Amino acid sequence: VDLWKKYKEPLARAEAQFGVPASMILAILGVETKFGGNKGGYKVIEALATLGFDYPPRAKFFRNELREFLILSKQNGINPLEAKGSYAGAMGFPQFMPSSWRRLAIDFDGDGRIDLINNPVDAIGSIANYFKANGWKAGEPVTVRAAIHGDNYDDATSTELKTTSTIAALAKAGITPRQKQLFPANTPVSGLRLQGENGGEFWIAFNNFFVITRYNRSILYAMATHQLAEEIQAAHDKKTADASTRTRAVSLLP
Repeated sequence: VDLWKKYKEPLARAEAQFGVPASMILAILGVETKFGGNKGGYKVIEALATLGFDYPPRAKFFRNELREFLILSKQNGINPLEAKGSYAGAMGFPQFMPSSWRRLAIDFDGDGRIDLINNPVDAIGSIANYFKANGWKAGEPVTVRAAIHGDNYDDATSTELKTTSTIAALAKAGITPRQKQLFPANTPVSGLRLQGENGGEFWIAFNNFFVITRYNRSILYAMATHQLAEEIQAAHDKKTADASTRTRAVSLLP
């Protein structure tokens, strides 16, 4: 919430331009780097070279990322021998891989340079651009808790990182939204079963939920990020309401 206050203008601008809520942008920054507090301590060139030439299962991917990193370094004036990031070569506030940086990072403060390592404003705009490029739809839901009925609901859940069903099909199988909001019967969704504090939890995930998995290919990552965004939004709203109440109280003083 403090970061939201500090970067209120670029967060509002990113939300208006790309349709991604400020709370979601902040949640990504929180999950990825503790809001910039931990950007990684591995030399990127060493991480990518090691994975590219000594990790056969994904060697092709990481060799390509090494190539992208060297091009990025030349284009952006980065010393390739000094840049640090994660063990997989992700960099900066938002932990973009080099190919994502080159393709989707943007200069959001207008200084003529894209800097995700030291510039949180560029990171804010780049996260929003990344989400929109991967199919985020402004104003659409992410996920809602579900109620279960009958005996076939488990068969209707999925672990795929995409929508695999519809609201109508899930309802027929015994999975329906808990909230009263109505969703069109043909809305693409997936049924999810997760393990919560009190046992199994059932959720209905929409397109925007799976956009989050484009950042990290994990249903648990997407749920953690979504729930953190909700907590940030609630804390921000409370702080704003409290400030408004104090202002009104002062204005009523004689």
